Amino acid sequence: MKLYMKQKPFALRSRFTLKDESDQVIFNVEGEFFSIGSKLHVYDQNGQEAAFIRQKVLSFMPRYFVEINGQAVACVRQRFTLFKSLFEIEGTGWLAAGNFTAHEFVIASGGQTIMTVRKAWFTWGDSYELDISTPNDALMAVCVMLAIDMAIESRQRSAAASSN
Repeated sequence: MKLYMKQKPFALRSRFTLKDESDQVIFNVEGEFFSIGSKLHVYDQNGQEAAFIRQKVLSFMPRYFVEINGQAVACVRQRFTLFKSLFEIEGTGWLAAGNFTAHEFVIASGGQTIMTVRKAWFTWGDSYELDISTPNDALMAVCVMLAIDMAIESRQRSAAASSN
């Protein structure tokens, strides 16, 4: 199953859609404008909240909690490594590895690929292709990708602020 995520450029808050190969909207995502820590709401095709992702503030390494139907189901946390970035998805047994700043990474479990993420270049706004191996994993895989995207964005904002 392939999904395509397109973020709107110059938006004050995160707001974007995930569409399938036939251009059908599968999920809508909206961020909260004024909040302590990043927060995203994921809505299904019927406009019902399917998932909620929130950042744990005051954490040494980035950490994001995923809730589906009001239940905490996973924690996406960046592992401390010297040479490459890794994200562990506690509660699922998944591990994300690759080039996160270029948005080219793979989420796998036990040697099986759950999802690959590729950034589409030369587009207006950020666009990504998510190739999810099992449609039943789509919501969780999307939430994990969004949490990783928030962690990368937060790190880039921190780096830019500290260089000023």
